[in-house]
Amino acid sequence: MATGNIGFEETLWKSADKLRGSMDASEYKHVVLGLLFLKYISDKFETKYNELVEEGEGFEEDRDEYTYENIFWVPKEARWDYIKDSAKDPKIGQYIDDAMILIEKENPTLKGVLTKRYARPELDKRRLGELIDLISTIKLHKNGEKDLLGRVYEYFLGKFASAEGKGGGEFYTPTSVVKTLVEMIEPYKGRIYDPCCGSGGMFVQSEKFVEEHQGKIENLSIYGQELNAITWKLCKMNLAIRGLDANLGSHHDDTFHNDLHKTLKADYILANPPFNISDWGGGDLVDDVRWKYGAPPAGNANYAWLQHMVYHLSPNGSAGIVLANGALSSNTSNEGEIRKNLLESDLVDAIVALPDKLFYSTGIPVSLWILNRNKKNNPKFRSREKEILFIDARHLGEMIDRRHRELNDEDINKIAETYHNWRNLDNGELKIKNEELKNNKNKRSLYTTNEDELPLVAEESVEYKTYEDIKGFSKSSTLEEVKGNEYVLTPGRYVGIEEVEDDGIPFEEKMENLTSELSQLFKKSRDLEEEIRENLGGIGYEI
Repeated sequence: MATGNIGFEETLWKSADKLRGSMDASEYKHVVLGLLFLKYISDKFETKYNELVEEGEGFEEDRDEYTYENIFWVPKEARWDYIKDSAKDPKIGQYIDDAMILIEKENPTLKGVLTKRYARPELDKRRLGELIDLISTIKLHKNGEKDLLGRVYEYFLGKFASAEGKGGGEFYTPTSVVKTLVEMIEPYKGRIYDPCCGSGGMFVQSEKFVEEHQGKIENLSIYGQELNAITWKLCKMNLAIRGLDANLGSHHDDTFHNDLHKTLKADYILANPPFNISDWGGGDLVDDVRWKYGAPPAGNANYAWLQHMVYHLSPNGSAGIVLANGALSSNTSNEGEIRKNLLESDLVDAIVALPDKLFYSTGIPVSLWILNRNKKNNPKFRSREKEILFIDARHLGEMIDRRHRELNDEDINKIAETYHNWRNLDNGELKIKNEELKNNKNKRSLYTTNEDELPLVAEESVEYKTYEDIKGFSKSSTLEEVKGNEYVLTPGRYVGIEEVEDDGIPFEEKMENLTSELSQLFKKSRDLEEEIRENLGGIGYEI
Protein backbone atom coordinates (compact mmCIF):
# COMPACT_ATOMS: atom_id res chain seq x y z
CA MET A 1 0.00 0.00 0.00
CA ALA A 2 1.76 3.15 -1.17
CA THR A 3 1.26 6.26 0.92
CA GLY A 4 0.03 8.12 -2.14
CA ASN A 5 -3.02 5.83 -2.36
CA ILE A 6 -4.34 6.59 1.13
CA GLY A 7 -7.88 7.89 1.53
CA PHE A 8 -9.81 8.56 4.72
CA GLU A 9 -7.11 7.06 6.96
CA GLU A 10 -4.87 10.06 6.25
CA THR A 11 -7.64 12.43 7.31
CA LEU A 12 -8.21 10.35 10.44
CA TRP A 13 -4.48 10.43 11.24
CA LYS A 14 -4.21 14.20 10.85
CA SER A 15 -7.24 14.75 13.06
CA ALA A 16 -6.05 12.31 15.72
CA ASP A 17 -2.50 13.70 15.72
CA LYS A 18 -3.82 17.17 16.53
CA LEU A 19 -5.14 15.76 19.80
CA ARG A 20 -1.77 14.41 20.87
CA GLY A 21 -0.73 17.57 22.70
CA SER A 22 2.49 17.14 24.64
CA MET A 23 2.28 13.33 24.64
CA ASP A 24 5.13 11.49 22.90
CA ALA A 25 4.23 9.56 19.75
CA SER A 26 5.48 6.35 21.39
CA GLU A 27 2.96 6.80 24.22
CA TYR A 28 0.11 8.15 22.12
CA LYS A 29 0.48 5.18 19.74
CA HIS A 30 -0.94 2.75 22.30
CA VAL A 31 -3.78 5.10 23.27
CA VAL A 32 -4.96 5.40 19.65
CA LEU A 33 -4.38 1.82 18.51
CA GLY A 34 -6.12 0.44 21.59
CA LEU A 35 -9.20 2.60 20.94
CA LEU A 36 -9.23 1.65 17.25
CA PHE A 37 -9.19 -2.02 18.22
CA LEU A 38 -12.00 -1.54 20.73
CA LYS A 39 -14.10 0.37 18.18
CA TYR A 40 -13.51 -2.31 15.52
CA ILE A 41 -14.49 -5.34 17.59
CA SER A 42 -17.52 -3.43 18.90
CA ASP A 43 -18.59 -2.45 15.35
CA LYS A 44 -18.16 -6.04 14.17
CA PHE A 45 -20.14 -7.35 17.13
CA GLU A 46 -22.92 -4.78 16.57
CA THR A 47 -23.18 -5.71 12.86
CA LYS A 48 -23.76 -9.37 13.75
CA TYR A 49 -26.02 -8.45 16.68
CA ASN A 50 -28.31 -6.38 14.42
CA GLU A 51 -28.42 -9.18 11.83
CA LEU A 52 -29.60 -11.62 14.50
CA VAL A 53 -32.21 -9.15 15.79
CA GLU A 54 -33.60 -8.76 12.25
CA GLU A 55 -33.84 -12.53 11.90
CA GLY A 56 -36.09 -12.50 14.97
CA GLU A 57 -34.96 -15.88 16.29
CA GLY A 58 -33.85 -14.50 19.65
CA PHE A 59 -30.25 -15.60 19.17
CA GLU A 60 -28.68 -12.14 19.51
CA GLU A 61 -27.37 -13.00 22.99
CA ASP A 62 -26.24 -16.51 22.00
CA ARG A 63 -22.46 -16.44 22.22
CA ASP A 64 -22.05 -19.40 19.84
CA GLU A 65 -23.51 -17.33 17.00
CA TYR A 66 -20.53 -14.97 17.29
CA THR A 67 -17.83 -17.54 18.03
CA TYR A 68 -18.80 -19.49 14.91
CA GLU A 69 -17.91 -16.46 12.75
CA ASN A 70 -14.74 -15.60 14.68
CA ILE A 71 -16.34 -12.50 16.25
CA PHE A 72 -15.21 -11.44 19.71
CA TRP A 73 -17.93 -11.31 22.38
CA VAL A 74 -18.30 -7.72 23.60
CA PRO A 75 -20.24 -7.22 26.88
CA LYS A 76 -22.71 -4.32 27.06
CA GLU A 77 -20.47 -2.17 29.27
CA ALA A 78 -17.62 -2.54 26.76
CA ARG A 79 -19.53 -1.68 23.59
CA TRP A 80 -18.58 1.50 21.79
CA ASP A 81 -21.93 3.24 22.30
CA TYR A 82 -21.40 3.00 26.05
CA ILE A 83 -17.89 4.45 25.71
CA LYS A 84 -19.04 7.19 23.33
CA ASP A 85 -21.87 8.29 25.64
CA SER A 86 -19.34 8.64 28.48
CA ALA A 87 -16.69 10.51 26.44
CA LYS A 88 -17.10 13.76 28.43
CA ASP A 89 -17.18 12.06 31.83
CA PRO A 90 -14.01 12.73 33.90
CA LYS A 91 -13.95 8.97 34.63
CA ILE A 92 -13.80 8.03 30.93
CA GLY A 93 -10.31 6.60 31.33
CA GLN A 94 -11.51 4.16 33.98
CA TYR A 95 -14.50 3.16 31.84
CA ILE A 96 -12.17 2.25 28.96
CA ASP A 97 -9.82 0.27 31.22
CA ASP A 98 -12.84 -1.61 32.64
CA ALA A 99 -14.08 -2.32 29.10
CA MET A 100 -10.70 -3.77 28.11
CA ILE A 101 -10.66 -5.97 31.24
CA LEU A 102 -14.17 -7.25 30.47
CA ILE A 103 -13.28 -8.06 26.86
CA GLU A 104 -10.16 -9.98 27.92
CA LYS A 105 -12.20 -11.89 30.49
CA GLU A 106 -14.80 -12.91 27.91
CA ASN A 107 -12.27 -13.72 25.15
CA PRO A 108 -9.34 -15.83 26.43
CA THR A 109 -7.28 -15.37 23.23
CA LEU A 110 -6.98 -11.65 24.11
CA LYS A 111 -5.83 -12.22 27.70
CA GLY A 112 -3.00 -9.86 28.57
CA VAL A 113 -3.09 -8.23 25.12
CA LEU A 114 -5.19 -5.05 25.39
CA THR A 115 -3.97 -1.66 26.62
CA LYS A 116 -5.39 -0.83 30.06
CA ARG A 117 -3.71 2.47 30.97
CA TYR A 118 -6.38 5.02 30.09
CA ALA A 119 -7.16 5.98 33.70
CA ARG A 120 -3.65 7.19 34.52
CA PRO A 121 -3.61 10.85 35.66
CA GLU A 122 -1.11 12.09 33.04
CA LEU A 123 -3.49 11.20 30.19
CA ASP A 124 -5.55 14.36 29.45
CA LYS A 125 -9.19 13.22 29.73
CA ARG A 126 -10.50 16.14 27.66
CA ARG A 127 -8.28 15.16 24.75
CA LEU A 128 -9.17 11.49 25.29
CA GLY A 129 -12.86 12.39 25.01
CA GLU A 130 -12.19 14.33 21.80
CA LEU A 131 -10.33 11.34 20.38
CA ILE A 132 -13.30 9.10 21.18
CA ASP A 133 -15.63 11.58 19.42
CA LEU A 134 -13.36 11.51 16.37
CA ILE A 135 -13.12 7.71 16.17
CA SER A 136 -16.89 7.51 16.67
CA THR A 137 -17.38 9.17 13.27
CA ILE A 138 -15.75 6.20 11.45
CA LYS A 139 -17.48 2.85 11.12
CA LEU A 140 -14.56 0.44 11.14
CA HIS A 141 -16.51 -2.64 10.14
CA LYS A 142 -18.78 -2.88 7.13
CA ASN A 143 -19.95 -5.99 5.31
CA GLY A 144 -17.79 -6.49 2.23
CA GLU A 145 -14.92 -4.37 3.60
CA LYS A 146 -12.93 -6.91 5.56
CA ASP A 147 -9.67 -4.98 5.70
CA LEU A 148 -11.03 -1.53 6.55
CA LEU A 149 -9.42 -1.40 9.98
CA GLY A 150 -6.41 -3.24 8.57
CA ARG A 151 -5.79 -0.30 6.26
CA VAL A 152 -6.10 2.20 9.12
CA TYR A 153 -3.94 0.10 11.43
CA GLU A 154 -1.19 -0.39 8.86
CA TYR A 155 -1.19 3.30 7.98
CA PHE A 156 -1.10 4.39 11.63
CA LEU A 157 1.76 2.00 12.44
CA GLY A 158 3.76 3.55 9.61
CA LYS A 159 2.95 7.10 10.70
CA PHE A 160 3.87 6.38 14.31
CA ALA A 161 7.16 4.82 13.19
CA SER A 162 7.85 7.97 11.17
CA ALA A 163 6.89 10.26 14.07
CA GLU A 164 9.13 8.36 16.51
CA GLY A 165 12.04 8.37 14.04
CA LYS A 166 15.29 6.92 15.35
CA GLY A 167 13.80 6.73 18.83
CA GLY A 168 11.32 4.04 17.82
CA GLY A 169 9.81 2.20 14.93
CA GLU A 170 11.76 -0.97 15.69
CA PHE A 171 8.53 -2.95 15.40
CA TYR A 172 7.64 -1.70 11.94
CA THR A 173 9.05 -2.76 8.57
CA PRO A 174 7.93 -0.45 5.74
CA THR A 175 5.17 -2.06 3.70
CA SER A 176 7.04 -1.80 0.40
CA VAL A 177 9.98 -3.77 1.85
CA VAL A 178 7.68 -6.46 3.26
CA LYS A 179 5.79 -6.71 -0.01
CA THR A 180 9.05 -7.15 -1.95
CA LEU A 181 10.07 -10.08 0.26
CA VAL A 182 6.63 -11.69 0.07
CA GLU A 183 6.41 -11.33 -3.72
CA MET A 184 9.86 -12.90 -4.05
CA ILE A 185 9.41 -16.03 -1.94
CA GLU A 186 5.62 -16.44 -2.50
CA PRO A 187 4.35 -17.94 0.79
CA TYR A 188 1.36 -19.72 -0.69
CA LYS A 189 0.74 -22.66 1.63
CA GLY A 190 2.53 -24.26 4.57
CA ARG A 191 4.21 -23.03 7.76
CA ILE A 192 5.36 -19.39 7.84
CA TYR A 193 7.63 -18.10 10.61
CA ASP A 194 9.03 -14.78 11.80
CA PRO A 195 11.36 -15.02 14.83
CA CYS A 196 11.28 -11.24 15.42
CA CYS A 197 7.74 -10.54 14.26
CA GLY A 198 7.26 -6.97 15.53
CA SER A 199 3.71 -5.85 14.83
CA GLY A 200 3.10 -8.69 12.37
CA GLY A 201 3.60 -6.95 9.02
CA MET A 202 5.15 -10.03 7.39
CA PHE A 203 2.10 -12.12 8.29
CA VAL A 204 -0.37 -9.47 7.11
CA GLN A 205 1.33 -9.11 3.73
CA SER A 206 1.49 -12.90 3.35
CA GLU A 207 -2.26 -13.05 3.91
CA LYS A 208 -2.77 -10.42 1.21
CA PHE A 209 -0.54 -12.37 -1.18
CA VAL A 210 -2.56 -15.56 -0.69
CA GLU A 211 -5.86 -13.72 -1.19
CA GLU A 212 -4.63 -11.90 -4.31
CA HIS A 213 -3.63 -15.26 -5.83
CA GLN A 214 -6.99 -16.89 -5.01
CA GLY A 215 -5.48 -19.14 -2.38
CA LYS A 216 -6.88 -20.12 1.00
CA ILE A 217 -5.48 -18.40 4.08
CA GLU A 218 -6.26 -21.48 6.17
CA ASN A 219 -3.51 -23.24 4.20
CA LEU A 220 -0.96 -21.02 5.98
CA SER A 221 0.07 -21.80 9.56
CA ILE A 222 1.58 -18.75 11.27
CA TYR A 223 4.36 -18.90 13.87
CA GLY A 224 6.16 -15.97 15.44
CA GLN A 225 8.08 -14.66 18.42
CA GLU A 226 8.73 -11.16 19.74
CA LEU A 227 10.97 -9.90 22.54
CA ASN A 228 9.24 -6.57 23.28
CA ALA A 229 6.14 -7.04 25.46
CA ILE A 230 4.22 -4.06 24.08
CA THR A 231 5.07 -4.93 20.48
CA TRP A 232 3.98 -8.54 21.09
CA LYS A 233 0.58 -7.18 22.14
CA LEU A 234 0.43 -4.96 19.04
CA CYS A 235 1.05 -8.02 16.88
CA LYS A 236 -1.66 -10.02 18.62
CA MET A 237 -4.13 -7.17 18.00
CA ASN A 238 -2.98 -6.64 14.42
CA LEU A 239 -3.62 -10.31 13.60
CA ALA A 240 -6.84 -10.48 15.62
CA ILE A 241 -8.49 -7.71 13.60
CA ARG A 242 -7.90 -9.80 10.48
CA GLY A 243 -9.08 -13.04 12.03
CA LEU A 244 -5.63 -14.59 11.60
CA ASP A 245 -4.84 -17.42 13.99
CA ALA A 246 -1.17 -17.41 14.94
CA ASN A 247 1.10 -19.15 17.41
CA LEU A 248 3.15 -16.30 18.89
CA GLY A 249 3.86 -18.18 22.08
CA SER A 250 1.97 -17.54 25.30
CA HIS A 251 4.18 -14.55 26.09
CA HIS A 252 6.92 -12.31 24.72
CA ASP A 253 10.42 -13.77 24.93
CA ASP A 254 13.98 -13.70 23.61
CA THR A 255 14.29 -15.82 20.45
CA PHE A 256 17.97 -16.57 21.01
CA HIS A 257 17.78 -17.49 24.71
CA ASN A 258 14.30 -19.04 24.87
CA ASP A 259 13.24 -20.25 21.44
CA LEU A 260 9.48 -20.84 21.78
CA HIS A 261 9.36 -22.93 18.57
CA LYS A 262 12.39 -25.20 19.00
CA THR A 263 11.06 -28.06 16.86
CA LEU A 264 9.54 -25.92 14.11
CA LYS A 265 10.68 -26.49 10.53
CA ALA A 266 9.09 -23.72 8.47
CA ASP A 267 8.35 -23.72 4.75
CA TYR A 268 8.77 -19.94 4.66
CA ILE A 269 10.61 -17.54 6.92
CA LEU A 270 10.17 -13.77 6.57
CA ALA A 271 12.06 -11.52 8.96
CA ASN A 272 13.50 -8.08 9.58
CA PRO A 273 15.69 -8.62 12.64
CA PRO A 274 17.09 -5.60 14.50
CA PHE A 275 20.25 -4.45 12.73
CA ASN A 276 23.72 -5.03 14.22
CA ILE A 277 22.59 -5.59 17.82
CA SER A 278 25.59 -5.99 20.10
CA ASP A 279 23.94 -6.89 23.42
CA TRP A 280 22.24 -10.14 22.37
CA GLY A 281 23.99 -12.32 24.95
CA GLY A 282 25.98 -14.35 22.45
CA GLY A 283 28.65 -15.15 25.01
CA ASP A 284 26.17 -17.47 26.76
CA LEU A 285 25.33 -19.41 23.59
CA VAL A 286 28.75 -20.40 22.25
CA ASP A 287 27.95 -24.11 21.77
CA ASP A 288 24.35 -23.67 20.58
CA VAL A 289 23.08 -26.33 18.17
CA ARG A 290 22.00 -23.58 15.74
CA TRP A 291 25.57 -22.43 15.05
CA LYS A 292 26.31 -25.14 12.49
CA TYR A 293 28.30 -22.76 10.28
CA GLY A 294 30.31 -21.07 13.04
CA ALA A 295 29.78 -19.33 16.37
CA PRO A 296 28.51 -15.76 15.68
CA PRO A 297 30.45 -12.93 17.34
CA ALA A 298 29.21 -11.77 20.74
CA GLY A 299 29.27 -8.17 19.48
CA ASN A 300 26.92 -8.53 16.50
CA ALA A 301 23.83 -10.74 16.08
CA ASN A 302 23.48 -10.56 12.27
CA TYR A 303 24.93 -14.01 11.64
CA ALA A 304 23.14 -15.42 14.66
CA TRP A 305 19.85 -14.42 13.04
CA LEU A 306 20.88 -15.95 9.70
CA GLN A 307 21.83 -19.26 11.29
CA HIS A 308 18.74 -19.34 13.52
CA MET A 309 16.59 -19.07 10.41
CA VAL A 310 18.55 -21.69 8.46
CA TYR A 311 18.10 -24.03 11.44
CA HIS A 312 14.31 -23.55 11.31
CA LEU A 313 13.91 -24.08 7.54
CA SER A 314 12.22 -27.25 6.27
CA PRO A 315 14.10 -29.38 3.67
CA ASN A 316 12.52 -27.43 0.79
CA GLY A 317 12.07 -24.18 2.74
CA SER A 318 13.00 -20.66 1.69
CA ALA A 319 13.61 -17.47 3.67
CA GLY A 320 13.60 -13.75 2.98
CA ILE A 321 15.58 -11.67 5.48
CA VAL A 322 16.39 -7.96 5.78
CA LEU A 323 19.93 -7.25 7.00
CA ALA A 324 22.23 -4.23 7.20
CA ASN A 325 24.69 -4.05 4.30
CA GLY A 326 27.63 -4.66 6.61
CA ALA A 327 26.69 -8.35 6.72
CA LEU A 328 27.50 -8.65 3.00
CA SER A 329 31.21 -8.10 3.47
CA SER A 330 32.09 -7.99 7.18
CA ASN A 331 35.03 -10.09 8.36
CA THR A 332 34.81 -9.01 12.00
CA SER A 333 35.53 -11.95 14.32
CA ASN A 334 34.48 -15.01 12.31
CA GLU A 335 31.63 -13.47 10.28
CA GLY A 336 33.58 -13.95 7.05
CA GLU A 337 34.08 -17.64 7.87
CA ILE A 338 30.35 -18.12 8.62
CA ARG A 339 29.42 -16.39 5.34
CA LYS A 340 31.86 -18.63 3.46
CA ASN A 341 30.34 -21.75 5.08
CA LEU A 342 26.78 -20.66 4.24
CA LEU A 343 27.82 -20.08 0.63
CA GLU A 344 29.78 -23.33 0.32
CA SER A 345 26.71 -25.14 1.68
CA ASP A 346 24.75 -23.54 -1.18
CA LEU A 347 22.15 -21.90 1.05
CA VAL A 348 22.26 -18.38 -0.43
CA ASP A 349 19.88 -18.03 -3.39
CA ALA A 350 19.83 -14.27 -4.05
CA ILE A 351 20.98 -10.93 -2.65
CA VAL A 352 19.12 -7.66 -3.34
CA ALA A 353 20.67 -4.28 -2.49
CA LEU A 354 17.89 -1.82 -1.63
CA PRO A 355 17.93 1.99 -1.86
CA ASP A 356 18.51 4.12 1.22
CA LYS A 357 15.91 6.05 3.25
CA LEU A 358 13.34 3.22 3.21
CA PHE A 359 13.21 2.83 7.00
CA TYR A 360 11.82 5.21 9.60
CA SER A 361 14.14 4.25 12.44
CA THR A 362 17.45 4.21 10.55
CA GLY A 363 19.04 5.67 7.46
CA ILE A 364 21.55 2.87 6.92
CA PRO A 365 21.31 0.94 3.62
CA VAL A 366 20.04 -2.62 3.79
CA SER A 367 19.83 -5.72 1.61
CA LEU A 368 17.51 -8.68 1.22
CA TRP A 369 18.95 -12.17 1.66
CA ILE A 370 16.98 -14.97 -0.02
CA LEU A 371 17.99 -18.34 1.40
CA ASN A 372 16.91 -21.75 0.13
CA ARG A 373 17.48 -25.16 1.69
CA ASN A 374 17.21 -27.06 -1.58
CA LYS A 375 18.49 -25.20 -4.65
CA LYS A 376 19.34 -28.40 -6.54
CA ASN A 377 16.42 -30.86 -6.27
CA ASN A 378 13.37 -28.75 -5.34
CA PRO A 379 10.67 -29.94 -7.78
CA LYS A 380 9.11 -26.51 -8.12
CA PHE A 381 12.18 -24.79 -9.53
CA ARG A 382 15.14 -25.34 -11.79
CA SER A 383 18.45 -26.37 -10.25
CA ARG A 384 20.52 -23.35 -9.18
CA GLU A 385 23.31 -25.40 -7.67
CA LYS A 386 26.33 -23.19 -6.92
CA GLU A 387 24.56 -20.18 -8.52
CA ILE A 388 23.65 -16.89 -6.83
CA LEU A 389 21.56 -14.05 -8.23
CA PHE A 390 22.63 -10.49 -7.45
CA ILE A 391 20.20 -7.58 -7.88
CA ASP A 392 21.27 -3.96 -7.42
CA ALA A 393 18.02 -2.05 -6.79
CA ARG A 394 19.61 1.01 -5.18
CA HIS A 395 18.36 3.31 -7.96
CA LEU A 396 14.71 2.25 -7.56
CA GLY A 397 12.05 3.90 -5.39
CA GLU A 398 10.72 7.43 -5.09
CA MET A 399 10.95 9.99 -2.30
CA ILE A 400 7.58 10.46 -0.58
CA ASP A 401 8.90 13.27 1.61
CA ARG A 402 12.30 14.79 2.38
CA ARG A 403 13.42 11.85 4.52
CA HIS A 404 11.64 8.75 3.27
CA ARG A 405 11.59 6.68 0.13
CA GLU A 406 9.15 3.99 -1.03
CA LEU A 407 9.32 1.25 -3.62
CA ASN A 408 6.24 1.41 -5.85
CA ASP A 409 4.48 -1.63 -7.31
CA GLU A 410 6.45 -1.37 -10.55
CA ASP A 411 9.74 -1.45 -8.61
CA ILE A 412 8.59 -4.43 -6.52
CA ASN A 413 7.43 -6.35 -9.60
CA LYS A 414 10.73 -5.69 -11.37
CA ILE A 415 12.71 -7.17 -8.49
CA ALA A 416 10.38 -10.15 -7.94
CA GLU A 417 10.02 -11.01 -11.64
CA THR A 418 13.79 -10.88 -12.15
CA TYR A 419 14.22 -13.38 -9.32
CA HIS A 420 11.37 -15.60 -10.54
CA ASN A 421 12.62 -15.65 -14.12
CA TRP A 422 16.03 -16.71 -12.82
CA ARG A 423 14.70 -19.26 -10.31
CA ASN A 424 11.73 -20.84 -12.09
CA LEU A 425 11.51 -23.48 -14.75
CA ASP A 426 10.37 -22.23 -18.14
CA ASN A 427 7.06 -23.58 -19.45
CA GLY A 428 8.63 -26.39 -21.45
CA GLU A 429 10.69 -27.59 -18.48
CA LEU A 430 7.64 -27.29 -16.22
CA LYS A 431 5.58 -29.64 -18.41
CA ILE A 432 8.39 -32.21 -18.58
CA LYS A 433 8.86 -32.09 -14.80
CA ASN A 434 5.12 -32.58 -14.25
CA GLU A 435 5.06 -35.61 -16.55
CA GLU A 436 7.96 -37.11 -14.63
CA LEU A 437 6.16 -36.62 -11.35
CA LYS A 438 2.87 -38.03 -12.68
CA ASN A 439 4.64 -41.20 -13.77
CA ASN A 440 6.81 -41.62 -10.68
CA LYS A 441 4.87 -42.06 -7.43
CA ASN A 442 8.01 -42.72 -5.41
CA LYS A 443 9.60 -39.46 -6.52
CA ARG A 444 6.35 -37.58 -5.97
CA SER A 445 5.96 -38.86 -2.42
CA LEU A 446 9.23 -37.14 -1.50
CA TYR A 447 7.49 -33.80 -1.83
CA THR A 448 3.89 -34.40 -0.75
CA THR A 449 2.05 -36.66 1.68
CA ASN A 450 -0.98 -36.72 -0.63
CA GLU A 451 -0.37 -39.00 -3.63
CA ASP A 452 -3.09 -37.22 -5.60
CA GLU A 453 -1.59 -33.80 -4.99
CA LEU A 454 1.22 -32.80 -7.31
CA PRO A 455 3.77 -30.38 -5.89
CA LEU A 456 3.46 -28.24 -9.02
CA VAL A 457 1.07 -27.96 -11.92
CA ALA A 458 1.82 -26.54 -15.35
CA GLU A 459 -0.68 -23.80 -16.14
CA GLU A 460 -0.97 -22.62 -19.73
CA SER A 461 -1.86 -19.14 -18.45
CA VAL A 462 1.48 -18.83 -16.63
CA GLU A 463 4.37 -17.61 -18.73
CA TYR A 464 7.86 -17.93 -17.31
CA LYS A 465 10.43 -15.89 -19.20
CA THR A 466 14.03 -16.86 -19.76
CA TYR A 467 16.36 -14.96 -17.47
CA GLU A 468 19.05 -12.65 -18.86
CA ASP A 469 21.60 -10.54 -16.98
CA ILE A 470 20.94 -6.78 -17.05
CA LYS A 471 24.10 -4.74 -16.71
CA GLY A 472 23.93 -2.46 -13.72
CA PHE A 473 20.88 -4.29 -12.29
CA SER A 474 21.17 -8.09 -12.13
CA LYS A 475 23.77 -10.81 -12.56
CA SER A 476 23.64 -14.57 -12.18
CA SER A 477 27.03 -15.50 -10.70
CA THR A 478 28.71 -18.78 -9.85
CA LEU A 479 30.06 -19.74 -6.46
CA GLU A 480 33.53 -19.76 -8.04
CA GLU A 481 33.09 -16.10 -9.00
CA VAL A 482 31.97 -15.23 -5.48
CA LYS A 483 34.90 -17.19 -4.07
CA GLY A 484 37.20 -15.11 -6.27
CA ASN A 485 35.75 -12.03 -4.56
CA GLU A 486 36.62 -13.50 -1.14
CA TYR A 487 32.95 -14.38 -0.52
CA VAL A 488 31.86 -10.73 -0.46
CA LEU A 489 28.18 -10.46 -1.46
CA THR A 490 27.85 -6.77 -2.37
CA PRO A 491 25.72 -6.79 -5.59
CA GLY A 492 27.59 -3.81 -7.07
CA ARG A 493 30.70 -6.00 -7.42
CA TYR A 494 28.89 -8.36 -9.75
CA VAL A 495 26.22 -6.51 -11.74
CA GLY A 496 28.63 -3.94 -13.25
CA ILE A 497 27.71 -0.47 -14.50
CA GLU A 498 24.56 0.17 -16.47
CA GLU A 499 25.19 0.58 -20.18
CA VAL A 500 24.40 4.05 -21.49
CA GLU A 501 22.70 4.18 -24.85
CA ASP A 502 24.91 5.73 -27.55
CA ASP A 503 23.39 9.05 -28.60
CA GLY A 504 25.51 9.25 -31.77
CA ILE A 505 27.42 12.40 -30.74
CA PRO A 506 31.22 11.97 -31.18
CA PHE A 507 33.29 12.08 -27.97
CA GLU A 508 35.36 15.07 -29.18
CA GLU A 509 32.20 17.09 -29.82
CA LYS A 510 30.82 16.23 -26.36
CA MET A 511 34.05 17.32 -24.68
CA GLU A 512 34.11 20.59 -26.65
CA ASN A 513 30.55 21.40 -25.58
CA LEU A 514 31.24 20.48 -21.93
CA THR A 515 34.43 22.56 -21.68
CA SER A 516 32.66 25.53 -23.31
CA GLU A 517 29.81 25.26 -20.81
CA LEU A 518 32.27 24.95 -17.92
CA SER A 519 34.17 28.04 -19.09
CA GLN A 520 30.95 30.08 -19.07
CA LEU A 521 30.13 28.87 -15.55
CA PHE A 522 33.61 29.86 -14.32
CA LYS A 523 33.15 33.34 -15.83
CA LYS A 524 29.76 33.73 -14.07
CA SER A 525 31.40 32.67 -10.82
CA ARG A 526 34.13 35.32 -11.17
CA ASP A 527 31.56 38.03 -12.03
CA LEU A 528 29.50 37.15 -8.95
CA GLU A 529 32.60 37.18 -6.76
CA GLU A 530 33.51 40.69 -8.00
CA GLU A 531 29.95 41.92 -7.45
CA ILE A 532 29.98 40.65 -3.85
CA ARG A 533 33.34 42.37 -3.20
CA GLU A 534 31.97 45.68 -4.51
CA ASN A 535 28.82 45.42 -2.37
CA LEU A 536 30.82 44.65 0.77
CA GLY A 537 33.19 47.55 -0.02
CA GLY A 538 30.20 49.86 -0.27
CA ILE A 539 29.35 49.23 3.37
CA GLY A 540 32.93 49.49 4.61
CA TYR A 541 34.15 45.87 4.45
CA GLU A 542 37.09 44.66 2.39
CA ILE A 543 37.96 41.03 1.59
